[in-house]
Amino acid sequence: MTGVMCALLGAGGRAAYTASYLVIAGGASGGSADTNTGTGAGGAGGYLTGTSTLTPSTTYTITVGAGGASPSSVAIGNNGSNSSALGQTATGGGGGGSSLSFGSITPPNSGGSGGGGAGTFANQGGGAAGTSGQGNSGGAGNGSSVDADVQGGGGGGGAGGTGASSFGAGGNGGAGSASSITGTSVTRAGGGGGGKRTSTGGSGGTGGAGGGGNGGADANGSAGTANTGGGGGGCGTGSNTLRTGGAGGSGVVIISVPTASYTGTTTGSPTVTTSGSNTIMQFNSSGSYTA
Repeated sequence: MTGVMCALLGAGGRAAYTASYLVIAGGASGGSADTNTGTGAGGAGGYLTGTSTLTPSTTYTITVGAGGASPSSVAIGNNGSNSSALGQTATGGGGGGSSLSFGSITPPNSGGSGGGGAGTFANQGGGAAGTSGQGNSGGAGNGSSVDADVQGGGGGGGAGGTGASSFGAGGNGGAGSASSITGTSVTRAGGGGGGKRTSTGGSGGTGGAGGGGNGGADANGSAGTANTGGGGGGCGTGSNTLRTGGAGGSGVVIISVPTASYTGTTTGSPTVTTSGSNTIMQFNSSGSYTA
């Protein structure tokens, strides 16, 4: 019995305690293109929530993943970076698909949530897969060799739903998921909206609730919101002009512990608040917490 009690106590005789966590990776960027394409949107960063037992006097490293950068040339979107904390790793979102040459589709990347596919004339790229337990797949792109105005990219996957595919427009991004870990319900990790080739007869897709960026119609995509893990919007171009996908939103790590057990020993300057009997640390950048 004495040995069991010792195993549950840290330095100074303090007992182990339970923390709740929310770990979200960086969202991906949408694809870029320069010819007759609606590119796919970026997928949201992987989303993990649960509880973990903390051992007193142990330092826990917190890593917050960056969002994927907007491509500066014709290319698929860049994946977001992983976030990790308390033994959990959330996978960065998957970059949106593009068209690297006239009529030729380059598929999106898989990730925490998958990127959306591109659409150009008769070719439609499929959406990429998300990571099980972290996110959802992206939507397919659409195209037609008969009507040049329908080319649209698929929406990026979100933590709470798949990216959409929409004929004649960019697909909407998948919805994010809501968490009340801070004491208030907040939705994060929405997928980006797909791009649309032209602004005629349709629009770019709307970013998913939770920080997803909107898709552009013959315009650049919008960026995902910082510290939500939202995916960036896809772009559209029908004018032989380079358009770029929006950058992905950076991730976030939030840890809630009993106020009676909170040590106040952190690095990385987290935002610290209280809700009821808990103290909440929100890490918008990397740092650590010593239990």
